[in-house]
Amino acid sequence: MAQALPPPITESDYLPVDPEAAKLGQLLFYDPILSGNRNVACATCHHPAFGTADAMSLSFGDGGIGLGPDRRADTENPPQDRVPRNAPALFNLGAREFNVLFHDGRLENDPDLPGGIRTPMGADMVAGFDSALSAQTMFPVLSRDEMAGSHSSNDIGRAVRQGLITGPDGAWSRIARRVADVPAYLADFQRVYPHVRTADDLAFTDISNAIAAFMALEWRSDTSQFDAVMRGQARLSGDAADGMDLFYGDAGCVACHAGPFQTDHGFHAMGAPQIGPGKAATFETHQRDEGRFRVTGNPADRFAFRTPSLRNVALTAPYGHAGAHASLQQFLADHGQPTQARFDRALVRLDAPVDADFAVMDDPAQVADIAAAVSVPMPILTDAQIDSLVAFLETLTDPASVDGRLGVPDTVPSGLTVPAVD
Repeated sequence: MAQALPPPITESDYLPVDPEAAKLGQLLFYDPILSGNRNVACATCHHPAFGTADAMSLSFGDGGIGLGPDRRADTENPPQDRVPRNAPALFNLGAREFNVLFHDGRLENDPDLPGGIRTPMGADMVAGFDSALSAQTMFPVLSRDEMAGSHSSNDIGRAVRQGLITGPDGAWSRIARRVADVPAYLADFQRVYPHVRTADDLAFTDISNAIAAFMALEWRSDTSQFDAVMRGQARLSGDAADGMDLFYGDAGCVACHAGPFQTDHGFHAMGAPQIGPGKAATFETHQRDEGRFRVTGNPADRFAFRTPSLRNVALTAPYGHAGAHASLQQFLADHGQPTQARFDRALVRLDAPVDADFAVMDDPAQVADIAAAVSVPMPILTDAQIDSLVAFLETLTDPASVDGRLGVPDTVPSGLTVPAVD
């Protein structure tokens, strides 16, 4: 029997956004100035042309050139490794209920902590982030393979390698000084944030707060066809209606993809294939990614990953924490049924894949471990049911959110190149 549809989204579901802060954040989001080698912007891996992701299974951050499916390793300055997880979409992150971020949930709001945010930084966490959405910005800029770059190539990467994150010589302060040294940015921060009176007052948290305001405003998604259905203003028909009945009924999707944003914000092991470098400590050599377990240490969390929201999901391929499935049809056929998995490395979207990228999937014992951890087994779906579910998921596409409110700037104050599709 089908469950009732979730309640419609209202204005009260979102945190308020300062539009002037969002305009400043727009420039910073598209400006490579935040990266160690000034060659990677937030938009490099989260571009609206690719549904706020990058259309790759696993991307190259520092050391990559090009954008989206055309991104490849720079032969003159090659990356040290791929980014280990698929770039997640950024829709509705300004909604109040989005309190847990990243595939493994390593960042979350926690009112019991002094700063209100729980992160792997622990005692090194600084005050001043407006929200978890703001705080998430601090991780990509510290990642060698995403934005920081190698210690041998720039001062940011060097500070990260030395463990200098906070403090006057830390990576965050160095990034903030770069931005403050651009007169147009300093003037904008002085206008938007009254506490910024001089260049020395500009902190990395101010940069993060502006970027968070931009993301919250730009990619709010609540005017899709399905939103009209939830508001009682429209009805679905044909395959889309059948797919909605399956989603909220026999297919069991709503067990995890609940609520108005189609996520329970929980963590579930669903048997998604593991490709790429994996997540390992510096003393480890494996290519596994055990997901939530690396955060909690609880064996029950092995291979569990955060339930993604399904807003605009038809535009955000490939799918899974490692982007191992190229299409919704392929993903739905395998979802929660890893023993029947039809994983095909030929369909994986990687630039110049090598055997090492598939080390886990080539090891029957590791594949069996992933399969054994599945916590929410799903029914095996027929091709017709999959087609119906895809038709329903397409009704979650919201053109207004995909286009964005502010768009892609032509230029940024640093004068660096804005990531853009040719």
